Amino acid sequence: MNKASKSLSTTALPPSEFNQTVIRWQSEHGRNELPWQLEQDPYHVLVSEFMLQQTQVATVIPYFSRWLHHFPTLATLASASEDEVLTQWQGLGFYRRARNLHKAAQYLQDTYQGQIPAQPQLLQEVPGIGPYTAGAITAFAFNQPAALVDGNVKRVFCRYFGIEQVPTSTAADKLIWQLAESYYPEQDNRSYAQGLLDLGATICTPRKPNCISCPLRASCYAYQQQRVDDLPTKPPRKTTPTKPGHFIWISNAKGIFLTQRSGDVIWPRLWSFPEVTEPPPNAALHGHFKHTFSHYKLAAQVWQLAHPNQLAETLSTGLELISWQQLKNIALPTPIKRYLDKHQQNPG
Repeated sequence: MNKASKSLSTTALPPSEFNQTVIRWQSEHGRNELPWQLEQDPYHVLVSEFMLQQTQVATVIPYFSRWLHHFPTLATLASASEDEVLTQWQGLGFYRRARNLHKAAQYLQDTYQGQIPAQPQLLQEVPGIGPYTAGAITAFAFNQPAALVDGNVKRVFCRYFGIEQVPTSTAADKLIWQLAESYYPEQDNRSYAQGLLDLGATICTPRKPNCISCPLRASCYAYQQQRVDDLPTKPPRKTTPTKPGHFIWISNAKGIFLTQRSGDVIWPRLWSFPEVTEPPPNAALHGHFKHTFSHYKLAAQVWQLAHPNQLAETLSTGLELISWQQLKNIALPTPIKRYLDKHQQNPG
């Protein structure tokens, strides 16, 4: 047994049997018709991997197609403005991914004349690309050997090998990466990597996994020990705090007054209602919305004012009148866009 799997499940298959089992299953039951799989274009893979961070495949597909319509090549993305990039990303959330993808395209254009290297070590020097994304690009774009570990792979490995530590812990993360590096094949790495992800996404799911359809169940520690529901070990539950927020609605028949947020706050450089620390005097409540961030929940109230001069002295950035038609052409935070979509027909 390889070094990484010492003290783990004694039922685990050796690497060659394990990866060939995954490859055979993927060819018959895995996902093989995703848009970024069809041409195996390295740029398409790059875009898809950034979009798939923290977002499900079904959600990404229409955004991926729209993105390629506006930025068909790495060069067109590299030469685009940040506002153009953020506008086309609108709706996917986690806008840092869009900025990192833009920076990655510019770096690749400047450093490699628009070519994407096939070596994980070189890919990890690209802005916004970490070990997982480097491995994914190497495997999916070039079919070269590379390890990749995301939430799906962690779940599969924790159950299969009987890893007891919380998968986000340093010890578990190190062990899972060691296993990933020990188990990938020298050939057909594209199918193997996709197979691992597909198993996690469609079979070895967080709740109610379909173990009976899993090709690895006969040698899976969790299945053999009837501990599928226990693994991966869940981290201690944290209480997510709720914070208030106050935003201002000022509109007229032509449009609505918005401000472009600074680069050091939430929703950096996106267009939004102006935000204040407390409700302005004599303001009427226009509405409210909620939004959940990774570390807290925002409970926002939107206050209506009649004229922008009432805010001039309290804002760090200026207001700009955005026409109702122009709203679809600027980058807005998802909750602000939803609020506008709801109230635009009756702007007040």
